[in-house]
Amino acid sequence: MSEVLVLVEHVEGQIKKVTLELLTLARRLGTPSAVWAGPGYSAEAKARLAEYGAEKIYVADSADIADYVVAPKAELLAQLVSSASPAAVLVAATAEAKEIAGRLAIKIDSGVLTDAVGIGEGLVADQSIFGGGVNVQSRVTKGTPIFAVRPNATPVEAAAGAGAEEQVTVAVSDAAKVAKVVDRVKEEKGARPELTEAAIVVSGGRGVGSAENFSIIEKLADSLGAAVGASRAATDAGWYPHQFQVGQTGKTVSPQLYIAAGISGAIQHRAGMQTAKTIVAINKDPEAPIFELADYGVVGDLNQVVPQLTDEIAKRK
Repeated sequence: MSEVLVLVEHVEGQIKKVTLELLTLARRLGTPSAVWAGPGYSAEAKARLAEYGAEKIYVADSADIADYVVAPKAELLAQLVSSASPAAVLVAATAEAKEIAGRLAIKIDSGVLTDAVGIGEGLVADQSIFGGGVNVQSRVTKGTPIFAVRPNATPVEAAAGAGAEEQVTVAVSDAAKVAKVVDRVKEEKGARPELTEAAIVVSGGRGVGSAENFSIIEKLADSLGAAVGASRAATDAGWYPHQFQVGQTGKTVSPQLYIAAGISGAIQHRAGMQTAKTIVAINKDPEAPIFELADYGVVGDLNQVVPQLTDEIAKRK
C-alpha cells in the first residue's frame, strides 16, 4: 500500500494526542509514515509513534525548521511528497498546520481539504462547511490530496508499526526564512486538558450571568476531567478568557461529550462544536436553538442544574 504522510504535532518532544488520531486514520488509507519536524526527537517519541502504527518515521530535527514560521515544514513535506509519492498527507486542523497545508498545496500543485471530520474510501473527506450549516463529502481532484483533520474526529487505536527511522535533511530556502521566531513564552498550563484535544468539554454562555458564576462551570468540568469552554457572548463580556472561546471565530472542538450550559446555540457557536459525538444542552429557554442540535436537553436554570449534576457525579466516584 502507498504511504500516507502524517505530520507529527509535538511540544518539547511530547507527542500530542491528535497525532495518534491521525496515525489511526492513516492506517485505514495506506501505510502510515510519521514526519517529525524540528528538535526534540527521542527514543521515547519513536516508541510512541511505532505503538500507534507508524511503519516509517522521517526525522528532520534541524533547528532551522523550528526557528522560522511554518514555511520550513511546508518545504520538508514538499520534499517528502516528491521522493516518497504518498497517497495522501494528513495534518491536524490547527491554525499552524492548516497554514502549512495551504503552503504545501501551492508547492506541489495539489488540492487541500481542511476541517475534515473523517476520510473514507477513495480518499473522500467528510466536512462541515458554511459555519456548520452544511455537511458535505469532498475529494481532491488534482495532485496528492492534503487533509487537515479536526482533533477528536478519530478514536485512537494502538497497532504496532515497524517505526523504521529515516533521517531527512532539508535545505531551508531563503524565502522560508523571511519570518523568524525570535522568542517563545511558555504558557502556564493548569490541570485541565487542552480545549481542542479534550474528550469532554463543558462550556458556559450568556446564561452563566457573570465571571464569578463561571466557577460552577469549572467545578463541573473538574468533576469530569474536562476542559472549560465559553461562548463568544461570555468572552466578549469579559467573563472568561478569549482563548477558551468555542465557535466560528474561536476554537473548533470535536469531543466525545460537549455540555453547553446557558448557551443559546447561535450559528457562530454551533460552527465550533456541532461535530461533538454527544451534546447535552442546559438552558432555561425551551425554544433555544441549541436544543435542535442536542442529543439530550435539560430545560432549567443552570445555576441550579449544574451544581446538582456536579454533586451527582461526585457521589458516583
